[in-house]
Amino acid sequence: MCMSEQHQQDPSIVFLIPPGVHLLDLAGAAQVFYEANEYGAKFHIQYCSYSQHIESSGGLPFGSLPSYQAITIQAGDYIFIPGAAMEHLHDKALANNQPLLEWLRMQHEKGVYLCTICTGAFLLALTGILNGRSGTTHWKRTAELQALFPKIQVTENVLYVEDDHIFTSAGVSSGIDMALYILLRLKGDFFTYTVAKELVVYMRRTGNETQRSIYLQNREHINHPIHQVQDWIIEHLHEKITIEQLAAIIYTSPRNLTRLFKTTTGITIGAYIEKLRVEKAMQLLKEKHKVEFIARACGFQTTTQLRNLFRRHLGKLPSQIADI
Repeated sequence: MCMSEQHQQDPSIVFLIPPGVHLLDLAGAAQVFYEANEYGAKFHIQYCSYSQHIESSGGLPFGSLPSYQAITIQAGDYIFIPGAAMEHLHDKALANNQPLLEWLRMQHEKGVYLCTICTGAFLLALTGILNGRSGTTHWKRTAELQALFPKIQVTENVLYVEDDHIFTSAGVSSGIDMALYILLRLKGDFFTYTVAKELVVYMRRTGNETQRSIYLQNREHINHPIHQVQDWIIEHLHEKITIEQLAAIIYTSPRNLTRLFKTTTGITIGAYIEKLRVEKAMQLLKEKHKVEFIARACGFQTTTQLRNLFRRHLGKLPSQIADI
């Protein structure tokens, strides 16, 4: 079942804020879901804590936050635990806070997704939930996490790790990458690339792979007219696309657009369109659509054109990939 089918509306996103929280750990992931709501999502974003007095690691005081025990949460929702200054995470009072640790264990048991950012992994590790599972944290703290919690399979040199309803991310800005990955699972590629563009995060990074979605590749620039052209292409892949059409969108000549697109993105318009069509076709194959339908959805008049595209880019036919 798709995760988004677990709710009639989008899930709740709960941030459990520890004392000494690192602001970017909290703000980066929170902004992803805030921007998603600005584009029509319906995430219920909540903030809570287990302490009455919260101040960030940089000294910024927080107002009164509700207790985690007052939060209503159900299977399919998400709890994010941002990182904090280590003196708070090593505090014996935290390790002895059995109501909090048991509450986190109970949430995992009922199907809530637990997500840590940076040193937030140390708090989750206290529950024992990570024992026997893979996880990560900031590169400066991976050895310490492994030493303190030897039953965790600590993974280094990755941005985030997913294991059995648990997401752990590396330092600071990697929380944004993890949040975008979760958003992609919930809302799809096109929606996620739109949010990433709003955040000026054009290069979505994956957790442990070098591969990135073409929807977010070649967008590391800040040339708004070229972004307009790229958006139009994505929305009209099912049609025949001409350079003249694209040039008219930004009121320039086909020759100038051809030059500007390659200079700005590092790829030709034709190659960009083909890469988008390959990715769209691959997704439709995974969804078990017929080759005839996929060809039309990708802007081709015949299945032969689709097969030729696959040969050029993948060295295989659609039927060979569908059987994998």
